[in-house]
Amino acid sequence: MPFNSVEFFVFLVVTYLLYRILPFGGQNIMLLIASYVFYGWWSVDLLFLIVLSTVIDFYCGAMIDSGRLSWANRHFASWSVILAALAFDTFRWDRIQIRITPISLSVNWSQILPTAGTGWLVMVGAVALVVIGNYFYPRLAVLKEEKRRRLFLWVSVCVNLGILGYFKYFNFFIDSAVGLIHAIGIPTEFLHLNVILPTGISFYTFKAISYAIDVYKGKMVASYNFFNFALFWAFFPPLLAGPIDRASHLLPQISNPRQISFQQSAEGIFLILFGLFKKVAIADGVAGSVNVIYQTTGVVSWIDVVLATFLFAIQIYCDFSGYSDIGRGVSKLFGIELMLNFHLPYFSKNPSEFWQRWHISLSSWLRDYLYIPLGGNRQGERKTYQNLMTTMVLGGLWHGAAWNFVLWGFFQGGILCLYRAFTPKKDNLQKSSSKSLKILGGIATTLLFFTITCYGWLLFRATSLAQVVTFTKILFVDFGNFALSMPKPPLAALVGIPILISYEILDYVTGLPQVIRYFPTPARAAFYAVLIFILLMGTSNAPAQFIYSQF
Repeated sequence: MPFNSVEFFVFLVVTYLLYRILPFGGQNIMLLIASYVFYGWWSVDLLFLIVLSTVIDFYCGAMIDSGRLSWANRHFASWSVILAALAFDTFRWDRIQIRITPISLSVNWSQILPTAGTGWLVMVGAVALVVIGNYFYPRLAVLKEEKRRRLFLWVSVCVNLGILGYFKYFNFFIDSAVGLIHAIGIPTEFLHLNVILPTGISFYTFKAISYAIDVYKGKMVASYNFFNFALFWAFFPPLLAGPIDRASHLLPQISNPRQISFQQSAEGIFLILFGLFKKVAIADGVAGSVNVIYQTTGVVSWIDVVLATFLFAIQIYCDFSGYSDIGRGVSKLFGIELMLNFHLPYFSKNPSEFWQRWHISLSSWLRDYLYIPLGGNRQGERKTYQNLMTTMVLGGLWHGAAWNFVLWGFFQGGILCLYRAFTPKKDNLQKSSSKSLKILGGIATTLLFFTITCYGWLLFRATSLAQVVTFTKILFVDFGNFALSMPKPPLAALVGIPILISYEILDYVTGLPQVIRYFPTPARAAFYAVLIFILLMGTSNAPAQFIYSQF
């Protein structure tokens, strides 16, 4: 159920009204059901995967923390796995058709009942897993503390990475090794998985791993309320594309009663409006122009590559930050604060600053759970560069199972290493520079680094390594060719982009987040009216899936 759909806003209104009339305990149960409906709208079958992962991480967290699970929690968890397998993988929910516009419901009862097939295999596997888990529980609970804690930490990490690898990377590695596999006489066709990549799997996998590690390191106490933990795991606003909120930040907000202020609700509504403006009017508006160039099989010019790459930089920022804005805004309506995921990233002057402003939840996750455990910058310069490259390459691979993402990771790691190696120390000359020279230098540095960032987006957006080579060659060999073949974006995007840039410049110069809050009331009203008008213009754009929900 995408945020930029009529179905989502009907769903949100119903969920919000129920939320406001229910007591705290009912609010959490209702939000959990709503989160499963939200995800299941896209694919009911894969809800079992979410429930299974929730149970495994709940079990592992408790065993890492205290080595004990109450009788009630073990039975709740056990029956959740069995009933989820029965409900989500056995019944044919695709035989139910629900439409919002116009409202209609049709059910093919003759085909919705359980039938033979993979659903029953999943059911048998779920029952077997529950029986095995309960059989070994008393034996595992008496292990020595450190051995038990390490064991369940590795169970959580390996299971989560195993699920991610199975769905996301198996075909990638098969395709990469196809020559070797054919050389030893094994056909590759039957090895490919004909499975759908679960939407948002990379995001909720990292969230689950950070929970187990934080409990192991003593940064937080494990959750022993199964329903609260399940809501933390499946809370719908950040579920598909982040931010990757840590359990230490999100779980306390879920576990305790929430008070919703007028200011919080107003901020939430603005974030939803601003996020939709970015996504619908700008990102979806420029997507068609970008696709024409990056999906072409013909000849393109220097200006085509330059403009398409610049527009993709705008597209991916508005698409991804738009999702984060909407997710944060919706959460505020429920009294829950998600972490800031973007903070004016294109005003960065260097790669280190960029990763403090772009996808902050991922960059901080990679720093805390990968870069620092690898040794960070504590083991000398050579090891530091190695850790930086490893972190960024794996971060690139996290984005998708394709070689251009690996290349993008190498590029990001490379510029981080170069920046660290060649950044001059502050000296007296720099301190004595005039204010005007500093401002001009800052603008020049920002524009230069934005150009470097755009080339990184070329690597990210490219459909193949051959296209990377071709477009890179065009940038140098075909320099100055202004024979434009890229179609012009629609009016909503052409008007929306300068408005967005102007607003963010004001935000950056003043240093005030959501600077619109400090405008006089008439100016605020005028700004909201402009956003709504351009958003309505943008509804004629072809809607596109959020880019990062595919990761």
